Amino acid sequence: MSAASLSGPMPAVFLGHGSPMNAIEDNAWRRSWQALGQRLPRPRAILCISSHWETQGMYVGAAERPDTIHDFHGFPRALFNVRYPAPGSPELAHRIAELIPHPRVHLDTHRGLDHGAWGVLQPMYPDADIPVVQLSLSILQPGAWHYDIAKQLAPLRDEGVLVVGSGNIVHNLRLWKQAMADPYDWAQRFDEDIADRIAEGHHDGMLGYETLGPDALMSIPTPEHYLPLLYVLALQRAGEPVEFFNEHVSSSISMRSVLVGAD
Repeated sequence: MSAASLSGPMPAVFLGHGSPMNAIEDNAWRRSWQALGQRLPRPRAILCISSHWETQGMYVGAAERPDTIHDFHGFPRALFNVRYPAPGSPELAHRIAELIPHPRVHLDTHRGLDHGAWGVLQPMYPDADIPVVQLSLSILQPGAWHYDIAKQLAPLRDEGVLVVGSGNIVHNLRLWKQAMADPYDWAQRFDEDIADRIAEGHHDGMLGYETLGPDALMSIPTPEHYLPLLYVLALQRAGEPVEFFNEHVSSSISMRSVLVGAD
C-alpha cells in the first residue's frame, strides 16, 4: 500500500518503542511501524520528541546531517552497525524556535538522532530521505508545561510536518522481567486507564500523572518515556479521531501507541 496524499493536517503519532532491538528484529512492533509508514501521507519533514533526549532548558536539533547515536549498551553488534542517514532541517529547527518564543529554544547544530527516533523511523521510512528534527525534553518541567508547549507546535501539522512522540506509557525497567510475558496488574491497569482517558478526550487528568495514584507511580518512576505522549495529545483538534495500536503490556512496559487525526 502506497502512502496517501495529504489532503488536510498531517496526523500525529505516539509510538511505544520498547527495546532498541525492535529496530532490527522481524517482530510485530517493527512490522506495525512499517505499515504505518506506508499508510500515512508522506510528510515534508518529521519532528520527533524522544524519551532519550533530556535537557535542562529546551533544545532543537539543527544539524544539516545528524549522526546516528547509539545511546545504549549490552546489545548485539548488529544494532550498533545501524545507520540512519536522514537529513536534518535547520529550516524546521528555526521554525520551531519561532513557534515557541518562551522559553527560548536553543539550536543544537551538533546533536544527532537517538534510538528513540531512528529506532522507529528506520522501519517507517527506510530510505531515510525525509528530513528529521528532534526536540528535547526539558525534564525539570511538569506535564502541563509540556502539553502547553506542544500546543504551540500545532501549525506544523498544516505545514506537512509529522510529529512523532517516542516513548512508553508504562516504562519501569527496574522491575522488567524478560521471561514475564504477562503484565504486572498495576501496569495493565494504568495502561487501560490512560487509554480510557485518551479515548474520552480527558487530557487534563493525564497531565499531573504524579497524582493518578500508586499505579501511576509504579508505571512512571521517571517521566521521560511518558512525556512524549503529551506532545501528541496536545495536537489533537476538536472532533479528530484517535486510534490505538500495539495495545500490549508485557511485564512492566506498555507498547500501546496512539494515532491522532488519521483517516
